[in-house]
Amino acid sequence: MTPTTSRAPGLGAPFPEALRHATGIAALSPSSHNCQPWALARLESRPARRAAADLLGCPDDGTHVYLALAVDRRRSLTALPAHLLEMRLSCAAYWRMLSRALAAQGWALVRERAHESGGDGGGGPGADSRLPGGPWPRDWSLLWTAALRRTGEAAESLTALSDAARARHTNRGPYDERPLDPELLGALARHPPTGGPATEIRHLTGRHERDAFADFLARHGGIDFSHAAAWRETHSYIRWSPAAVRAHGDGFPVTQLFGPMSARQRLAKRIALSPPVMKFLCRFGYDRSLAGGLAAGVRRTPAVVLMNFAEEAPGVADAFRGGARIADYWLHAATAGLALHPLSVVMQHDPLRAMLQEQLGLSGRLFFVSRVGRPRTAFPPAPRSAGAADHRTV
Repeated sequence: MTPTTSRAPGLGAPFPEALRHATGIAALSPSSHNCQPWALARLESRPARRAAADLLGCPDDGTHVYLALAVDRRRSLTALPAHLLEMRLSCAAYWRMLSRALAAQGWALVRERAHESGGDGGGGPGADSRLPGGPWPRDWSLLWTAALRRTGEAAESLTALSDAARARHTNRGPYDERPLDPELLGALARHPPTGGPATEIRHLTGRHERDAFADFLARHGGIDFSHAAAWRETHSYIRWSPAAVRAHGDGFPVTQLFGPMSARQRLAKRIALSPPVMKFLCRFGYDRSLAGGLAAGVRRTPAVVLMNFAEEAPGVADAFRGGARIADYWLHAATAGLALHPLSVVMQHDPLRAMLQEQLGLSGRLFFVSRVGRPRTAFPPAPRSAGAADHRTV
């Protein structure tokens, strides 16, 4: 985008104000199960600044501000091994939206470092998982440390970025079946070029390849419901009433999953989806029936996007490139009037992901799959927790 002028909203604001604007935008970023696992700290005390400056190789001369991003294990998914990468991707998408919002206000990243042990589930303060100068919450595992400096130039329009962030949300409803403009899909795959050679994007737009993917989803997608531990965790994020949505501020409002329902329909669905009943119903093919409904939505969708890492075992730095790719793609799609509906089941179960990659001829590690299209119905945004836009000063 063309840099805006010095009259751009937020440009020239002191860092605390710029950070407040940026966290408000970044809090709208996508996360698996809408669990919002990020935790942000501004490193302001002398010990914390000195530690960050030494870590990043920056002179602590007062011209830099330092931020640290962690994954909060209290808000993380843990039922499946693949959730470790998903939590890193969720935090990385947040970081990308945060850094873009800061750059739009004239605060540019100058040094960054990944902490490769971050979010691995370890409980102790390992050498590469925490910075000194705490107090650090015991459930935070450090992922990323960065130094920023004021440039006085806006990298993009803060207003446009904020509008895109508010327009960006999951839409599980039906999409217009007409083909999408190939030039638009090409632009989505190219712009902005944050992924680098470590990530690749592919669109399934032909009827045959979309039907083949839908067939795969119909055959195997029921594992999302029949895997006891995974379903218990997913079920814990379903919010059955407006009061529950307000109380938790995360997860899936039931109306976003199934649309408007009567009180009787809601009760029937709540009983059927409870883990003990789901386990029983799966014996009679209920999981396959639910997977078939998901596959039917794919058949009526004009495009499916897939993103994969070149490497089979991506580290934290790779995850941050992938998370940036997800955030940039989704923001650009929202600006173009497109909606996304991620199909995470095909990545969360490693054997299923391996089968799909073999079928599609994809090497490396698949990390994002989603329906893409123009929505026929509006969908409300997912809730946000009271602390989604918070940060801690250390």
